[in-house]
Amino acid sequence: MDGTVLIADDDRTIRTVLTQALTRAGCRVHATGSLAQLSKWVEEGRGDLVITDVMMPDGNGIDRIPAIRDARPDLPVIVISAQNTIVTAIRATEAEAFEYLPKPFDLPDLMTKANQALSRRPRKSDPAPEPLPAMREAADPAMPLIGHAPSMQALFRMVARVLNADLPVIIAGEAGVGKTTIARSFHELSDRRDHGLAILTSSDAGEDAIARAAEKADGGTIVIENPAGFDTAAQARLIGLIEALEAGPDRAQAPRIVATTGPDPQADVASGRLRSDLYYRLAGVTVSVPPLRARVDDILPLAAHLLARAAAQGLPERMLSDEAAAILRAHPFPGNVRELENMMRRLALTASGTSISASEMRDALSQPSGGNRASAPVSISSAPAPSEPAGVTPLHTGSRLSDSVEAHLQRYFDLHGDALPPPGLYDRILREIERPLLQVALDATGGNQLRCADLLGINRNTLRKKLTELNIEVTRRRKLM
Repeated sequence: MDGTVLIADDDRTIRTVLTQALTRAGCRVHATGSLAQLSKWVEEGRGDLVITDVMMPDGNGIDRIPAIRDARPDLPVIVISAQNTIVTAIRATEAEAFEYLPKPFDLPDLMTKANQALSRRPRKSDPAPEPLPAMREAADPAMPLIGHAPSMQALFRMVARVLNADLPVIIAGEAGVGKTTIARSFHELSDRRDHGLAILTSSDAGEDAIARAAEKADGGTIVIENPAGFDTAAQARLIGLIEALEAGPDRAQAPRIVATTGPDPQADVASGRLRSDLYYRLAGVTVSVPPLRARVDDILPLAAHLLARAAAQGLPERMLSDEAAAILRAHPFPGNVRELENMMRRLALTASGTSISASEMRDALSQPSGGNRASAPVSISSAPAPSEPAGVTPLHTGSRLSDSVEAHLQRYFDLHGDALPPPGLYDRILREIERPLLQVALDATGGNQLRCADLLGINRNTLRKKLTELNIEVTRRRKLM
């Protein structure tokens, strides 16, 4: 390996390791903890390769790439980062980085990528790329798209490569892995983000609903959740929608179609649940989302992120004890990331101290935390639900539900001792009650939003807005009599 490598990382250990490895491989190395120094070297004409961290004391390494390209169009840049999120992968790809590697990286892999970058023959005739627009950060998703595991990094790279491609996408995976969040990311992080986003579910797939979705998503994105759950007539309407969009006079303004499915959509085709002609119209690109049990190393970083987010939303600040972390890491998580999210919110609310103990973790794991349901609520009652006798007490009498809620709230206040809970308690409690209420009502009505809205006594548009805000997936769970 021959060439001069410029390294920018604020971690002295990483600079030392890379300097030693690259020097032994035959390279000359300049290393710094400052992006300003890196930029100076680039402007002076030094270096045949740049390796830079993202989060630096004096800026963002990805944001610096356009300036590097302006100064040196043929200088390859390898990005390394501990910010192992889908946004980082997409930003590195859009900035045309030669490679993006998450920390902790595999040193032989980085050396291979460095050798490939140094061996690449620069083509002087290539024009410098246009400066990139600032990448918009997606709103904080209901499920975080964080992952260092190779399977998740491969997923992030795939999303980044096809983010703005004019192809339909299938996002396949088990319940609770975050398919809808990834589908939203295809819209919110893409060039279509300033246009509409429409979500179609099997409970609202009439001809009028599909037409409204196409109108709302003009130039944006239509997300079809679990097309195998649509009845035959609805699947035919979806095919008609896609054909109309493809044959329309302004094909460039047609919305992109993104569908979420179970882990094996081809099995749905084989079983007859999903029409093959619809599947082939949807499967321009298939992105498979791994279950949480297949990326065990991501469990603890995800848990820490979820606890931090809960604290930012007003819940008490918590952290995992070493014993609790070991117990959590060994859990199989049948409900995937959604189960972990619900569990962390429950522990943030109910743990007795800042550090979550092993016994509290065991208690949390012994309670239902989502499984493969659409989304499980954080329980508002610390007591088991009473069995209903033949003569059910009306809710408005409140003789049991209100007592249970009052006892739980009193325990929550007691946990804070002489101090008061964090501000915003009213909204937090309402959210804790609203989610399970909507889920139970949806279960009771088989996922039919019109019947659910009637049952709750609210407008269907209000219901749909709340389902979107709370990120509750809707599927027909049982056939209504």
